[in-house]
Amino acid sequence: MATYSDERHGLSAKGLSAGSIGLLGATVIGISCVAPAYTLTASLGPIVAKVGPQTPAIILIGFLPMLLVAFGYRELNRAMPDSGTSFTWATRAFGPRIGWLAGWGLVASTILVLSNTAGIAVDFFYLMLSQIFRNPHLTELSANPFINVATCLAFMGVATIISYRGMEVTKAFQYVLVGFQVVVLTLFAVEAFVKIRAGAAFDPLPVRLDWFNPLAAPTFSAVAAGLSLSIFIFWGWDVTLTMNEETKGSRSTPGRAATATVVTTMLLYVFASTASIAFAGLGTGRFGLGNPEIQRNAFLALAAPIMGTSAILISICVLASSAASLQSTIVSPSRTLLAMGHYGALPDALTRIDPKYRTPSNAIFTSTFISSLFYAVMRFLSAHVLWDTITALGIMICFYYSLTAFASVWYFRRQWFVSPANLFNQLICPLLGGIALAALFCTTIVDSMDPAFGSGSQVHGIGLVFILGMGIILIGIVIMTAMAIWKPAFFRGEKLSTSVSDGREDHGLDHLPV
Repeated sequence: MATYSDERHGLSAKGLSAGSIGLLGATVIGISCVAPAYTLTASLGPIVAKVGPQTPAIILIGFLPMLLVAFGYRELNRAMPDSGTSFTWATRAFGPRIGWLAGWGLVASTILVLSNTAGIAVDFFYLMLSQIFRNPHLTELSANPFINVATCLAFMGVATIISYRGMEVTKAFQYVLVGFQVVVLTLFAVEAFVKIRAGAAFDPLPVRLDWFNPLAAPTFSAVAAGLSLSIFIFWGWDVTLTMNEETKGSRSTPGRAATATVVTTMLLYVFASTASIAFAGLGTGRFGLGNPEIQRNAFLALAAPIMGTSAILISICVLASSAASLQSTIVSPSRTLLAMGHYGALPDALTRIDPKYRTPSNAIFTSTFISSLFYAVMRFLSAHVLWDTITALGIMICFYYSLTAFASVWYFRRQWFVSPANLFNQLICPLLGGIALAALFCTTIVDSMDPAFGSGSQVHGIGLVFILGMGIILIGIVIMTAMAIWKPAFFRGEKLSTSVSDGREDHGLDHLPV
């Protein structure tokens, strides 16, 4: 496998299928990874519980730091289009150890969330079957751990095969599933407003401007809690950057796709959440969003009163969203593992590229195997541990996003005042986004020490979410230390050098189409 290598910095291509994804395809895959239908139905209720009618405002606040960080990602990608993204960029800015931990944060987050997404897909699969065959007992099959795990592994296997067969197959698969969920979510919101106008809503509330004003929230702690949830619902857009070596216009297209992904999902979230609140109200009645039972799965509960006989579309939509996210999420950890192996930060076996499909086969299989094993073990041992681990992902998300944002600021420090565009894109935006996420990282760590932050599980009075979040980071440090002993060249800076941007682009990937 021939690759071009830049002797100054060590950047080089990895043999992936260059030029196989355009702007639309990258944006669709980005939206699928965020999984708007699944994510919003799981988070709308908890956000409403924290901030009530200011839910749209909190979603907008959660959108802002993601957009600011996306500017930093875009600048780094323009300078260094490399599939290692956070790992590569943080290494270039701060050195190998910080870069390794940034890569670990991305890999750990995405591998663990794969298991959660697969588990949700199982739940909605059996729910869909129960609705189709009008047999409520079919829903109970997902509660059987043997059936649940077997079905989950089947979903994971299909997603792995699609990912292994390359970006063309992935793109075609995602066009169908993402298009379907965007249409259904839009239809859901439109139907809600139609019912409100016709006087057929459950407990209608007139839409007010203060719904979009975070200052109208009851307390700052409520805003912080709601913000931590809204940050999670935007997570996944950076998958568009990990595809940069496979994208047409590798320096510009991934950054544009990331921005388009964040903006599109924000619009869907605000539209659907506003419609839900306006239709159902905030009371504790049968369909009110103040009802704890409704908050567990808002879209499922409101599907029948809003969409009538078409309510099954919501179940299929959330299933499609979970399935789409399951498949597209594999892209991020596999490309990051490939890059980490390629630059000597992980075993060389992860660098294998399938000669036919030009995909990182070993990295894909490693990601899905670990995720499948984790889910299977946790599903049998403790559902509380499984879901607390997913809650702890918020810590990891803020960790590696903020590191990458600060990497953008530091790497471009000689260029800040060259132009107003540089000042805005390379300093102000990523700095503010990084500070916001770093503050949320610290706040979440403190809050997660309280067992009430998660399932209530604790160890000697310390919340399980905190222990799991810190445990994931410590495991990364242990693995990093072992790799530094086994493969010291990367950690001595011999594979990727630390540097400052001089205004020129790195040319290790110049053979890729731009």
